[in-house]
Formats: sequence, C-alpha cells, structure tokens
Amino acid sequence: MASTKRLAKNFIRLLLPVFILLVCAFIGASVWLVHKSANAPNLSYLMTPEKYGMLSTRGAKITDEKWTNKDGTQARGWLLRGNEGAPAILLLHRYGSDRSWVLNLGVKLNEATDATILMPDLRGHGESPLVKKSTFGGAETEDALAALEFLKSLKSTNNTQLIGKEIGIYGVELGALVSLSTASKDTDVKAVVIDSIPKDSDDMIASIIDRKYPFASSLTAKIAQFGTYFYFYNGNYNRETSCDFAKMVSDRKVLVLAGNDNTLLQNSTSTVAECFSNPANVQKKLDLMPSGYNIINASIEQSEIYDQRVIDFFRNSLFTTNE
Repeated sequence: MASTKRLAKNFIRLLLPVFILLVCAFIGASVWLVHKSANAPNLSYLMTPEKYGMLSTRGAKITDEKWTNKDGTQARGWLLRGNEGAPAILLLHRYGSDRSWVLNLGVKLNEATDATILMPDLRGHGESPLVKKSTFGGAETEDALAALEFLKSLKSTNNTQLIGKEIGIYGVELGALVSLSTASKDTDVKAVVIDSIPKDSDDMIASIIDRKYPFASSLTAKIAQFGTYFYFYNGNYNRETSCDFAKMVSDRKVLVLAGNDNTLLQNSTSTVAECFSNPANVQKKLDLMPSGYNIINASIEQSEIYDQRVIDFFRNSLFTTNE
C-alpha cells in the first residue's frame, strides 16, 4: 500500500509541471488573441474634411477637435457646428473603420437639419490613434459619454450653449453597441440609430476572430473571450448585453437597422430589436442591402436611400418638439 501511494505521488509530481505549463500556455494564448484583436487596422482616411470641403461648403466648415476622456486619455473628432439651440448628433463607426466612414452622412445630416455633428475616432482606430487599443465597447462607452460632455460644453458666437437639449446617436456594429450603451447612461440622448449591433462585447470579439483566424474560429473565439478576464483586469471590458441596454432606453426613439449582407449581425440585431419594452418607440428595417456595415460598397443610389432614412428619423425624432 505504501509503495502504491508513493508511486501515485511520484506520478502526480511528474504530471504537475506539465499541467501547469499547459494552463499557462492556454492563458497566454487567450491573452494573445485578445491583444491581437484589440489592435484594430489603422488605415488612411477614405476622405478628409479638406478634400470634402472642395465639394461642399458645409464640409469646408468642419474642424478637427480634441477633448479629454474620462480616464484622462485624449480623444479626437471632426466637428461640424449647427445652428444655435439645434440638436447635436454623435456618429460612431464600426470596428476596423474610422471617422471618415461617417463623414458623408455627417455632412448630409448637417445640411438637412442644421444640427451639430460630432464624428470621433473610436479608441484604437484612425490614423495614428491617440489611444492604441480597442476595448470592444467598454471604455468606448465612457469615451462617448465624454464626447457628449464636450458637445454640451460648446459655445455659440453669443457665448451661450451651442446645442439644444436634444441629442441623437448613430452607430454601426461596435459603434452601435457603444451608442446603445451610452444612451442607457445619458438621458439627454433622445434618439438612437443602431445598425448591425452585436449581442455583446464577446460577440464583437468572436466576429473579429472569425475574420482574422477563420480556421476553427468558434473554438478560438471562446479562448479569446476567456482571455478578456486577464487582459482587461482593470475592468474596461463591458459584460452587459445589448438587450440589457435596450431595456433601459425603451423611453427613447430608436431606429434599428440591419441587412442581408451580414447574417450573424442581422440575427443579433433582430434579437435586440425585441428587447425594447415599448415597441411604439422602435422603428425597424432589417432587410437592407447593404446595411450600414457595408455601406462603403453601396452604389450612390443605395447610399442616398440609406442616408435619407437616417436623416428622416433624426429630423422626426429630435426636431418635432422644437418646431
């Protein structure tokens, strides 16, 4: 009996280092996957205000602004001022793109409504980003709240508050997740447009992993999601779902968009659309082709129809009480 126990102990001692090594390797791989996913592609802007200004007098009025996020980091965005007392609208792009992807929509919104438009780069995005890593919606929500505070601090030529009491937010994919989360925390947001929203930040990571590492992506995504507990030990990772946020903004006007160009996001968006407790406040269009997720590849006609739908929603939701 004694020899059997001794043999068992020796066997455990032999396997224990291997087990510890495998655990460390698994944790290391999971953290590495999160780290790679947090590094969003940083591409050249599709269009800049300087170039756009050659085509539009409104575009020529865009300024490049900076402000401070709640964690002390710096944020930047293109600002197009509207009329004094008019609403403001915050436009948030998808993962892997940047503020230039919403530039055309921003100028059109300003031209059609005279609203003040702010188009920031989400952290980790844009040319030479001021904050290098994405947090897939966690810190970005706090950044968006800081962007709203920046909008509220703007002064008119009369040194009074530039924007009125009504604020709208538009977002695509990651931007949609941030938009809905932000609206749940700031009651000044009265109108929200979400396009192709993932069900949560884990879903966001899974879609990124699927694009980066398509081989065995479902397993790889699970490993990466586990790694978020270590990578975001400081609490910057948001573990609430889009449905949770939707339940908290049921008193706002909401436009839910998705399309057949991304079935996974179309399905998650359809699910979120059912989470709003007041259906009378929710408009849905879930069969777009393409959705805002791929609007960059749309024809001019498709783009015009899409933009007009968003413009009409904000005009009807934010300006009716001001007329």
